[in-house]
Amino acid sequence: MSDVSSPSQCRVPATYMRGGTSKGVFFRLQDLPPAAQIPGEARDSLLMRVIGSPDPYGKQIDGMGGATSSTSKTVIVSKSEQPDHDVDYLFGQVSIDKPMVDWSGNCGNLSAAVGPFAIHAGLIAPERIPQNGIVAVRVWQVNIQKTIVVHVPVVNGLVQETGEFELDGVTFPAAEIQVDFMDPADGEGSMFPTGNLVDDLDVPGVGTFNATLINAGIPTIFVDAASIGYQGTELQDDINNDSKALAMFETIRAHGALKMGLIEHLDEAKTRQHTPKIAFVAKPQTYLASSGTTVSAAQTDLLVRALSMGKLHHAMMGTAAVAIAAAACVPGTLVNLAAGGGNQTSVTFGHPSGTLKVGASTALAQQSWKVEKVVMSRSARILMEGWVRVPAETIASG
Repeated sequence: MSDVSSPSQCRVPATYMRGGTSKGVFFRLQDLPPAAQIPGEARDSLLMRVIGSPDPYGKQIDGMGGATSSTSKTVIVSKSEQPDHDVDYLFGQVSIDKPMVDWSGNCGNLSAAVGPFAIHAGLIAPERIPQNGIVAVRVWQVNIQKTIVVHVPVVNGLVQETGEFELDGVTFPAAEIQVDFMDPADGEGSMFPTGNLVDDLDVPGVGTFNATLINAGIPTIFVDAASIGYQGTELQDDINNDSKALAMFETIRAHGALKMGLIEHLDEAKTRQHTPKIAFVAKPQTYLASSGTTVSAAQTDLLVRALSMGKLHHAMMGTAAVAIAAAACVPGTLVNLAAGGGNQTSVTFGHPSGTLKVGASTALAQQSWKVEKVVMSRSARILMEGWVRVPAETIASG
């Protein structure tokens, strides 16, 4: 329960965690104030105030957010109501400058942290936890109604957080956590919502170009870098400091969302910032990563740059990595062609911070493609735990 610690502020039990190349504030559902334990305005108001949004300055100084899409995140975990699952995981992407929490998709990076958090929060039965070994935490991802299996290493009965596994985009090494995204394609429709591996996407004011529209992990629009005037080697400053470029990407994203059937009118894209994602792909080239390290063409199968919440991501969103894996392993998509074409079971792609290897098992059934599983390695670590404080009026008015 929340604990009123002063007349003006309430404190709510919370854990601040890094998962993959993202970080966010994690809550047990039972620890939220009663009004915030159910979806609605009270929950959204609480999470926005925790993160420090909406902030017209774009800095989130008065909250836990880090003023980027990768750090403006919240997670709610509870014992699962689904058969054969351990926990339910609900993800809220908090807008930095708008009064909005986007519940339309998952965060693949923070998915890696849900397993360790579930153990830490006492949501996994003690008899499931070995003295030394791996705990396969079965997670029901509530936003997208999918199963994720998080393989958590345990040493001396405790979650192993430190280790030698290095993840580009994360400064320090940590313990490796394998994350399996089971049947990640849209359960209600086709993995390729238009029925095509490649579509002609007509964007007024921008042009008409090829696009692969896929719903696996998260709805994603893939275009060729060259078709929009890029190389695929760009870093954040090359795009995020260019207002015209950002406006172009948002226009493409809106028209792609319309073609995918995610929205009915272009204006709806403004209130659906988290999905779909937009990414551009290119064949391998040598480039300098944001850390100053050279990534050679020989190290990668293709290059991918993706935008999240209107900005070029510093590495790669985990859910977009699922989409990359799925699209790369289906012959004929733009992602697959950039990786050399043909049958693929895994690819290593270059992103602004370095490289990432992802694998997928795909099958063609009844003239439609199905992805059975996407696998990637991440890491996770608790950064801080205790209580997060919010003005009492936030809860009272929710």
